[in-house]
Amino acid sequence: ELAKQSSVALLTPAQADDALAAIGLLNTFCESTARRVSLVSAVSEFCEAAKKLHGRTMSEAVAGFMRDAATVKSKPIGEAVEQFIESRQHKNDSKNGKRAQLSSSYTTHVNSWLREFAGTFPGVAVCELTKQHLNIYMQEHTEVGTKNRNDRRAAVKMFLNWAVNNDYLSFGHRLFEADGMAREIVETAETDYYRPDEFQKFLKKAGAELRPVIAIAGLAGLRGEEIMRLEWSDVWRVPGHIEISSSKSKTRQRRLVEICPALAAWLVPCRKKVGKVFPRGLHVFQREFLNLRREVLKIPDRRNGLRHGFCTYHFALHANENLTAQQAGNSPQMIHGNYKGLAVKADAEKWFNVMPKQVAGTESLQPKKSTAA
Repeated sequence: ELAKQSSVALLTPAQADDALAAIGLLNTFCESTARRVSLVSAVSEFCEAAKKLHGRTMSEAVAGFMRDAATVKSKPIGEAVEQFIESRQHKNDSKNGKRAQLSSSYTTHVNSWLREFAGTFPGVAVCELTKQHLNIYMQEHTEVGTKNRNDRRAAVKMFLNWAVNNDYLSFGHRLFEADGMAREIVETAETDYYRPDEFQKFLKKAGAELRPVIAIAGLAGLRGEEIMRLEWSDVWRVPGHIEISSSKSKTRQRRLVEICPALAAWLVPCRKKVGKVFPRGLHVFQREFLNLRREVLKIPDRRNGLRHGFCTYHFALHANENLTAQQAGNSPQMIHGNYKGLAVKADAEKWFNVMPKQVAGTESLQPKKSTAA
């Protein structure tokens, strides 16, 4: 056999048995798949793959591939984004009079950002996204603020996680490692707030519909969206307090906010009102307040200045971050870190003593104190 150039004689009996068994397995594979694979090519492909697996078995590699890539469906980004938006629509609906899970403002922003993201890469499937795609998207938004960029990143990450769950993207995609997806540090802006004389001007010049909103924001510290959810029954229900129920609080936790004497005086003309405190919505209030501040009073813009004024002066007046936090619906740490040392007690007293010149026709909203016999 050696003289006839046959190498069969070089095989040991065990090697010969292995070779025959391997050929038998290959023949069975070829018959079932209609593919032709030689023993040499099969062993060669195995050895090449095994080098890349660094000790892992071929079965582990195949299982990982089947989990991460083989089941991924090709879906254009635009179609996937619309499906994602539709899947969350139920969270925007208010059921049985209860507050929706997601605010309309938040939903509008997220939907807009994701549609913009999809429009940046027309014709690209979700599974075809690369780190470079994400870097390009974020590079187009260098002109917006840091917080806005971080919010956009969060929206894209939320969408991509949803895409993984729906088999539009591989489980091990690693897109979040893109440089553009790294969250940026947001520098804390200096807290600005309106001064007592500015607050007095707002209340004096505001119309009857706008005035109670300004008074509640500045003297009770409610957030704008909380006031928009507020009804007059919430103001009158608990004597001497505004009740912010869990369905109307930003933190979804009920709290009672004290009605100070100045706020009680400004609310006297509203004593018989019912329904929403401001039924026309936050955007209308913001537009009319902007016009009052800019066109009528020429007062500088102080972002969220009414609520910041309340927190600043309440903390300065009481020197108790726990009390201010309870009234404002914040943590004591946040109050201490953002409002400590911004104002003196004398200015705080001016703020909480901004009174209307005349209040006639109805009684005070403050509960009457009982007198000892």
